[in-house]
Amino acid sequence: MVCFKFDTESPVPLVSVTKLGKWIQGSKKFFIPVKVLSKMFRGKFLYYLKRLYKEEKLKFYGNNARYEDASTFNKLIDECYHINWYSYTKKTFSHPLAVIKYLGRYTNRIAISNNRIVSIKGDDVTIKVKDYKNDNKASSVTLKGVEFIRRFLMHVLPKGFVKIRYYGLLANRNKKTKLSLCKCLTNTPLITTKFKGLSTIEIVSFIVGKDVTLCPECNIGHLFLKSTIQSRASP
Repeated sequence: MVCFKFDTESPVPLVSVTKLGKWIQGSKKFFIPVKVLSKMFRGKFLYYLKRLYKEEKLKFYGNNARYEDASTFNKLIDECYHINWYSYTKKTFSHPLAVIKYLGRYTNRIAISNNRIVSIKGDDVTIKVKDYKNDNKASSVTLKGVEFIRRFLMHVLPKGFVKIRYYGLLANRNKKTKLSLCKCLTNTPLITTKFKGLSTIEIVSFIVGKDVTLCPECNIGHLFLKSTIQSRASP
């Protein structure tokens, strides 16, 4: 069995729109046929893997160098087709704002923050880590600079990949046309009309229900974008 974990809470709408423009509401007791999803994912994953191999865009290193041989690679692909792949889906935790908060940690953070770097001495880098084998206790580990960079680069997405993916009505290739149609079918007012004349910060403040420019430390001062400050200072 092959298991893939995508650590993301990207929203998937429980609704659909037919080719004839009819709105279909999903059932609260049933969302996605997991077995069908697993086979579909397996098929698409292996299809594009074979295409990359054919275009000579796959690189093999170390013990995997043997897959550069076409017969060996095809044998691996055949074995993957005969293995049951497993996909797991579940309801979104808590409420929509919790999802936004969760996703925010991925859109604006890097693989390791500066405060986790304890010291840099010569070619050695010492960082703070969680020891998952020991009840998540705080610990530290010292790595060679090259190894530290290697681990860091493992978190850099390859070209064509994105941190957060949206599906269905929210997919990038569909949302401009599909969302407009959905709002017409559900009599939902367009955001452009509801928030007409408001800035991005004002719209965000309205959605979250608080002034996002208010300083979280003193709760008195206000935060401004650097570009805004510079424009105000210009004669």
